[in-house]
Amino acid sequence: MYRTTEYITFNPIFHNHRMVKSMTIVLFAFCFVLLAACSSISPMPSRTTTAPEKDFKAALPKKTQEFTTPEKIEAMSPHETYQYRLGPGDLVSIQVWHRPELSQENVVVSPDGFIAIPRIGRINVLNHTLDEVQDMITLKLENLYIKPEIIVRVQEFHNNKAFVLGRVSKPGVINFPGKGSLLEALALAGGLPEQGKENALTKCAIIRGNDTVIWIDLQDLLKNGNMALNAPIRNNDVIYIPEATDELVYVMGEVVTPGAIQIKGEMTVLKAIMLAGGMNKQANPEKVFIIRQQSLKGDVIKVDLRNLLERGDFNQNFSLLSNDIVFISPSGIAKFNYALEKLLPSLSVLSLSTNTAESFGIMAKLRNQLWGQTGFVNTTTTTGSSISTGKNTTSGTSSGQ
Repeated sequence: MYRTTEYITFNPIFHNHRMVKSMTIVLFAFCFVLLAACSSISPMPSRTTTAPEKDFKAALPKKTQEFTTPEKIEAMSPHETYQYRLGPGDLVSIQVWHRPELSQENVVVSPDGFIAIPRIGRINVLNHTLDEVQDMITLKLENLYIKPEIIVRVQEFHNNKAFVLGRVSKPGVINFPGKGSLLEALALAGGLPEQGKENALTKCAIIRGNDTVIWIDLQDLLKNGNMALNAPIRNNDVIYIPEATDELVYVMGEVVTPGAIQIKGEMTVLKAIMLAGGMNKQANPEKVFIIRQQSLKGDVIKVDLRNLLERGDFNQNFSLLSNDIVFISPSGIAKFNYALEKLLPSLSVLSLSTNTAESFGIMAKLRNQLWGQTGFVNTTTTTGSSISTGKNTTSGTSSGQ
């Protein structure tokens, strides 16, 4: 018995031809995918001449109001003995001893500040105290009577008022029975509305006159009991409590639930991130950024959250302001996964998936051209050899007996 060996001559030109043909097919499919991607809608930017009021304009940041210190509140508060001053709508009574024809009840102060008295006529009592009005009436009656005795008193107070607007249960005009303070005004206005109990009052503004605005930190006043912030209210003051939804910070990047977060009390970087669900697995805690818009060009500061968590260093746990942006950067592996994720859909379309390609016989033909293998992959089994049948025609040797 003799053993024979058959040698197969390798033809590099034929092999290269098959490789070029296969690469041509792959490149053609790749170009097809690129052309298909180009078929999507893509708006074209344009700059046309528009009216100035309709042109694009960058939004400027809102002015950040600083809270008034207790010292400034004390300086703006009156220190003289409080005396009520008459104004429109007040009801007064005038009693003249032994002169019933001159005595009156329920005398209304007119909108222009005048009252009418028999034998005297109209006198201006606007912004005058009771003692001043009493002296004016006495002086006029002394021309008609000998030593008249007059008593003036207020029956109803309507000129000791303030206007409470904004996020309270009963906005409108309130009247103080005494001097009047901020806490008394908020209580008379009903406090926080029922539908907003989950949102505590954070701040309010007292608008006094034409050029004075006093911002009060209600969290410090109500939660910490800092009564130095319980500012006295003057007549015709406007108390405004802004909506809680007006104060937002924005958390973006690698967090569980990115979005806008309403400021409730003091908002810090760590608190904002936790309210957004915390960092996800792709986040880089060493690269957290705070973007704050001061003008058309904002400020960016980097926060090392890893140092805060591992070493308890809270020096960078900054307090956030309204409209601040907190951005959590992705890690290096996250960027790689993102690029791979963008690349894989093209590869899956290119290969038509293994099962689909095997169903159409594409993979079998490609293997035959590249490696000379025949047969198909049995996609119904998960073990054993992937090629059920085949013959390698390009093997180096063959044996027989």
